Amino acid sequence: MKIRIGVSLGPAARPGGLAAIVDELEARGVDSLWLSEMVYGSLVEPMVGMAFALSRTSRLKVGTGVAVLPGRNPVLVAKELASLAALAPRRVLPVFGLQPARPAERALFPAPPGRRGALFDESLVLLRRLLTEDEVSFAGEFFTVQGARIGPRPPRPLDIWLGGSAPGALRRIGRYGDGWLGSFRTPDETRADRAAIEAAAIEVGREIEDDHFGISLAVGSGAIPPEVSRAIAERRPGVDPAGLAPAGWPQARKMIEAYIDAGLSKFVVRPAGPVESYSQFLDEFDRELLPLQN
Repeated sequence: MKIRIGVSLGPAARPGGLAAIVDELEARGVDSLWLSEMVYGSLVEPMVGMAFALSRTSRLKVGTGVAVLPGRNPVLVAKELASLAALAPRRVLPVFGLQPARPAERALFPAPPGRRGALFDESLVLLRRLLTEDEVSFAGEFFTVQGARIGPRPPRPLDIWLGGSAPGALRRIGRYGDGWLGSFRTPDETRADRAAIEAAAIEVGREIEDDHFGISLAVGSGAIPPEVSRAIAERRPGVDPAGLAPAGWPQARKMIEAYIDAGLSKFVVRPAGPVESYSQFLDEFDRELLPLQN
């Protein structure tokens, strides 16, 4: 399996300092940059940030980690992704999820009551068809298009990765996704999650590539910040935060090695809290984690 480790900027993904950080990531040879979805706040919108970062670089891959698909029109999303893929071939890494993590933002991505999962499924079907077919006519529960053409399709089909860890999410990944980017899961849990995804794929005659399973990790600077511990307690009550978010770089390396043993090969590392110097964060990232890549 190809072990690859990228970075997410966390609070540093703001317009004022993004250019310098993107340039440094490119110069250092970091594999990938991942931009989070946070509408309320100062973080750059992920699709806009992807376009900006790709335009300044020639090697760096850029992804969304994780953008919300239900509530967006999949035709417009397909157009955005096809445009990015044409401008920066093989460097666009879309990952989609069911809904925003922050409850206050959920109304911004509307879905009929009780039908968000069904909306997600239909959006994925239509999105994939638009990215792989020259012309699409489609009539579903939520979307109807006739003779939709979004322009030149990507020369190599885009991999659509999905987030989530609930049983329904794992089934969805197996049925519709090309890969999985999880979060706040222990290595042992991810081993079972991967097996569930692969079983769901087999049920519908699909297969997910062996190295298309990954996880996002928040790395502390000597300790897990209280806000991260609170977030873990909300999402995973009763689970020790130390098993989900490493307190420092040596722990991060050991945890990633455990995830690799569990069958994961793609990793997104972000600061668990504010950092005084992103260059220092990257120095530690280079020293501790880059040797794990192959």
